[in-house]
Amino acid sequence: MSMMRTANPALNNDAFSHVGRLLEGSRDSETMTIQGTTNKTFVLLGLCLATACYTWKLAYGPEAYLVGRMMMLGIFGGLICALVTIFKKTAAPISAPLYALFEGLAMGGISAHFEARFPGIVIQAVGLTFGTLFALLAAYKSRIIQPSENFKLGIAAATGAICLLYLVEMGIGFFGIRVPLIHESGLIGIGFSLFVVAIAAFNLVLDFDFIENGAAQGAPKYMEWYGAFGLMVTLIWLYLELLRLLAKSRSRR
Repeated sequence: MSMMRTANPALNNDAFSHVGRLLEGSRDSETMTIQGTTNKTFVLLGLCLATACYTWKLAYGPEAYLVGRMMMLGIFGGLICALVTIFKKTAAPISAPLYALFEGLAMGGISAHFEARFPGIVIQAVGLTFGTLFALLAAYKSRIIQPSENFKLGIAAATGAICLLYLVEMGIGFFGIRVPLIHESGLIGIGFSLFVVAIAAFNLVLDFDFIENGAAQGAPKYMEWYGAFGLMVTLIWLYLELLRLLAKSRSRR
């Protein structure tokens, strides 16, 4: 079997390295399955939606001043849970649901902010996110898209470059400096967002491929939570980038 590669930091090359073989005589109920990972992905989505609705409702109520605190709690709590999940995969059945709950707090606040500026943008971003997910899943399952090693390397390199750019921007942001053009609503800014959205979407294909190979190798049952967590990381990234793209498009009107 060829080496699995994905640009998703949660689903990297080593994620299944310690569980590469299915022990002889193991039962299916003790190993990772694609259906089990799918079910757990829906569980994580439900948890994320629950806390996102809480923060969203908070933003339109008398305690709107608490939204910023909830967002910060969600961002840092989600980061901690993500790191725990990545470095201690056996904790995924606990840390992955906690990650989803924390991220929901952040997503609800961010979504409310965009919705206040551009009414209707959130439902558009949600629709596009899930539309992209199911379209790419269908293309992958029907083998219309077959990720080759060169394809995986290209997406991994592009994802790394985007992450590096965002880290540099975060660093220079402390000095009041911003990377020019890419956050504006001009053609360059929109073109950049389209590129990032495409890379985020193609990461879903790599995630599907990685999880399918992990299930084929007979990874332990807890890796279903880990696989679902990896998909959540990509979906949240895709959703945020779609929000940015739609916001830039709306700003041009």
